[in-house]
Amino acid sequence: MLSIEQLNEKIPDFAKDVRLNLTSLMADETLSPQRQYGLLLASAIATRNADVIAAMESAAVAVMTPVAIEAAKSAAAVMAMNNVYYRFVHLASNPEYKTMPPRLRMNVIGSPGVDKSDFELWCHLLSPP
Repeated sequence: MLSIEQLNEKIPDFAKDVRLNLTSLMADETLSPQRQYGLLLASAIATRNADVIAAMESAAVAVMTPVAIEAAKSAAAVMAMNNVYYRFVHLASNPEYKTMPPRLRMNVIGSPGVDKSDFELWCHLLSPP
């Protein structure tokens, strides 16, 4: 399994900005370890790359509780669901979709198991600009 540092070294030049952002996040001392590694883990899950996810989860285990790790994973899952649904509604040619209630289950938002500001940060990271 790759460490975060090893993973960062494998990022190709065409993704230099990703490499620089990962380096910046790892060096950030303003975030608590839980917030920092929750961001890393939620971002990794969004990549859907098994090596990236494994590296970030392995690093997160050292600083996050199992409950916080599940919350970061839940943030990624909820935002993936929202991003797909709302992008579809935006692009759909049938305007009726815009009037229909989404009926998406998002119970984890009400009780994520961690401080809500941490959970919201992880979710916000994964929301479209």
